Amino acid sequence: MKLPPDVTETEFSAALEKFRSILGADRVYSTEQDVELYRDAYSPLWGENDELVASAAVAPTTVEEVQAIVRVANEFRIPLFPISTGKNLGYGGSAPNLSGSVIVDLCKMNKIVEVDDRRNYCIVEPGVSYFDLYDHITKNDLKLIVDVPDPGWGSLVGNALDHGVGYMMGMYRDHWNAHCFMEVVLPNGEIMRTGMGAAKGIETWGEYRYGFGPIVDGLFSQGNFGIVTKMGFWMMPRPAHFLSAIVSVQKYEDIIPLVDEANYLEDCGIIGHPRYGSPLQPGPNGVDAELLRLHALPGGGSVPEYQKYVSDRGLEYWNLTLFFYGPKAGVEANYEFAKERFSRIPGVTFKQTESLPFPLSAEDQEKAKWVVSLGIPTMERFALGIRSDLMPKPSDGHIWFSPVIPRSGEGIIKAHQVFGQAFKEMGVPSPIGPFTTPRTWIYRAFVFVMSFSVYRTDPAANRQSVDTFRKLIDIAADHGWNEYRTAPPFQDQVAKTYSFNDNALLRFQELLKDAADPNGIIAPGRGGVWPKRLRNV
Repeated sequence: MKLPPDVTETEFSAALEKFRSILGADRVYSTEQDVELYRDAYSPLWGENDELVASAAVAPTTVEEVQAIVRVANEFRIPLFPISTGKNLGYGGSAPNLSGSVIVDLCKMNKIVEVDDRRNYCIVEPGVSYFDLYDHITKNDLKLIVDVPDPGWGSLVGNALDHGVGYMMGMYRDHWNAHCFMEVVLPNGEIMRTGMGAAKGIETWGEYRYGFGPIVDGLFSQGNFGIVTKMGFWMMPRPAHFLSAIVSVQKYEDIIPLVDEANYLEDCGIIGHPRYGSPLQPGPNGVDAELLRLHALPGGGSVPEYQKYVSDRGLEYWNLTLFFYGPKAGVEANYEFAKERFSRIPGVTFKQTESLPFPLSAEDQEKAKWVVSLGIPTMERFALGIRSDLMPKPSDGHIWFSPVIPRSGEGIIKAHQVFGQAFKEMGVPSPIGPFTTPRTWIYRAFVFVMSFSVYRTDPAANRQSVDTFRKLIDIAADHGWNEYRTAPPFQDQVAKTYSFNDNALLRFQELLKDAADPNGIIAPGRGGVWPKRLRNV
């Protein structure tokens, strides 16, 4: 067991006894087998001396129990690391930033406090998963749709606090931006509510986010200023109809007008999540021998080589899937308008792929291609890591490198060039090529995601991934492409890349941390923000 810094074994045992007096012995976990469950299953430091691991875990069921836990932690200066459902795979899982921390597992706080399908919001506790909310809405025939991430076993609260995202209209799929109201246990054990929840009445806590005066909600997103125990979210009314279609363009440089038109349509509220793709991208069903040869070339194939490949086979270079929501006549009219806009690109083609009425029948749900775009949580994302011809020996997990790049075709092309050259110079296999597309989950932003494999039985491969990852953080930052989210081993480095005016932002965050949490007990190091007593540990 790794004890917290500056805490003796006697003090730690005394703290555990106090936790047991609050929760009962069955909700305080301190055996090796119990604590093992809170390791980051995808940790690139798995089995290394510097792997980030907890010392124990506690599982409150009420906000009053959270308050009591925080007060004990202050007494013994025990660092706490709150998690919701702990499913943040690829970004740290349930492991803390500081080894020896006690996990505050909020999964048993799983009440759906309120769902209103006339004013279109919900209030939930941290243990409520997307499956839970979807089931509640379905069973009660509420006229709402859940914007879900992949996979759907995660927490609404936890996902939003880490700036997680979904797949539908922009104002809903940015889950942090869709939040309205928070209840938080502060580092001193007090309860605070934000927005309209700060008033005595709670008539409008799910409707008006700002309340009055300075807004402090952001301190708790990717932050360590308290433990969130309730959170509200604006929800999308169930639409009458859903339509999807694919736009295909023929040339590499067509990505520029393709993005421009998609940006226009999305920012006008005409389409939902724009999903870019290319037939050149590796997939679970395999690729032909010539494409495998191009991918296997040192540094990958060139743009002219890939262009010849698609031209010889009558394929598009890029495709874009569009999603429309609304009345049937409205989505059909919007699709026609979208075709009119994209028709400015020479050689463009269109294909309608799905047209489904809401509420969805069981048959429609079964045959639907884009289930997450229909608000249906799934676990299908894990199919990406299964054994296949392209992946005969699957990894044990992955870490995500997630820099934000400009939302333009030129930005995509530059990312291909910069990162492609970086991998050549590092002499490591490149996970990208001049066919890689950005993730468009975040409204009004592109994230150029790359995945690096993790192997529990190959520490040398993991060390190479960590080394490559760290170099990419700096390369991306040199081009103004900083990460929006990362796993704990990299959070200090990423925080320091937000370096304007000698890291004025980080210094201000540290100032606030020291004032609000003088004992430094809430998630020290989360988001790169450390309390004064631990800054040099």
